[in-house]
Amino acid sequence: MLKIEQADAYAADTNALLIAEGAASDAAEALALSGVRLRTHTDFAHATPHIGGGALDLILIETASASPDQLDIVLARADAMARDEHMSILVAMAPDQLDLAAHLFGPHSQLLCEPSLSERVAAIALARARRWQGAALHDVTREPESIRLQRLNEEVARIADTLARLTRGEPQGSVRDPGNSYRGPADEYATGETSAAEIRALIRSRRLRGQFFPADLFADPAWDMLLDLFAATLEKRRVSVSSLCIAAAVPPTTALRWIGTMHENGLFERQADPSDRRRAYIALSAKGLEGMRSYVAAAKRAGLALA
Repeated sequence: MLKIEQADAYAADTNALLIAEGAASDAAEALALSGVRLRTHTDFAHATPHIGGGALDLILIETASASPDQLDIVLARADAMARDEHMSILVAMAPDQLDLAAHLFGPHSQLLCEPSLSERVAAIALARARRWQGAALHDVTREPESIRLQRLNEEVARIADTLARLTRGEPQGSVRDPGNSYRGPADEYATGETSAAEIRALIRSRRLRGQFFPADLFADPAWDMLLDLFAATLEKRRVSVSSLCIAAAVPPTTALRWIGTMHENGLFERQADPSDRRRAYIALSAKGLEGMRSYVAAAKRAGLALA
């Protein structure tokens, strides 16, 4: 059993609301390990008043055992509050619930699929780091930069130590820096044609490598998802969040992080499901589609095989 460390003095300014059916011991332990104060724990039936009631910095939502209707109401309310009040949302979902939260991709939200304790702690640490960054941008009386950096470095070191003890060598997924701006090819490569069958053949070729080498040697979820969405666009077919996670060929939580990153970079967009307002599909944005068409055209002009 891991010993729960005493939170740093400055960590107590982070207040969390936990929405879950039952004890949700993993979520509560992750908050304690992260030095976050659990202000309220409520179930879905009584969650709505708590979401807007008082100063909150973080909302954790454990979707297990929640009905689709309950989940829809709570997620919509939490999403609205997070956008208005600059809070963070962490949502831990089951694989069969992923398609109900497509509208939550954004800088204020993190979606986790059946997360481990270490993944929860890492997500909470990221949410707190974003909160500090946002507060610094809006606070004209903020403390000197050197003090803020020292506090941040101390917190990162503490979280890293906690994660090291939690994981004990367990490999961790990584997310590339979403701050790197997208760079498209030159205009002269903006034309070119390809077929869905050609892109699907490329995807099958990439998956074939996994039969002969460890799959994680070639993990490239961003590119795999771009290829899948490009093929779906050519096929005039819609892609759900769960289907895109499968196409990424990485664990679902890692795939969800990448979907969020690609959305923040303007390469993915959400498309509402006209038959079910709770659901949405993921598609290439105009920027993403232009990039894929231009890449294909550039490769063909150069006589290169698509990769």
